[in-house]
Amino acid sequence: MCASMSPNERRAAATATVRYQVTNVERAIGFYTRVLGFKVEMQSGPAFAMVSRGALHLILGGPGSSGARPMLDGRRQEPGGWNRIVLYVDDLSREIEKVSAAGARLRNTVEIGPGGSQIQIEDPDGNPIELHEGGGGPM
Repeated sequence: MCASMSPNERRAAATATVRYQVTNVERAIGFYTRVLGFKVEMQSGPAFAMVSRGALHLILGGPGSSGARPMLDGRRQEPGGWNRIVLYVDDLSREIEKVSAAGARLRNTVEIGPGGSQIQIEDPDGNPIELHEGGGGPM
């Protein structure tokens, strides 16, 4: 990285940060750490936490966080949608067993394509996560 970059620019170049809206920060922390192998980076009470896995930092914004406030037109931010984080795994079958045992909802069955095999699951608030095995992604 370039020596003239600010600390924030260097951090941004080395990580990806995604925000998910959640209804219960503690429950979300438990799911991401115990089931998907993330670690807690920071937490601010019931309103906000950041967990990480490798270079991915995931912000878990609860109902009291500033990132959950309504938009100017009144629309409320809520969990769910179709954009998702992708977690590359070594053994998709083993990961499916693990997340199923933890009660995660499977959105589909395993899809197999030229880039590998993948399945979509949901965290406890309905935010999508893709588990992906094989093909050119980072491991």
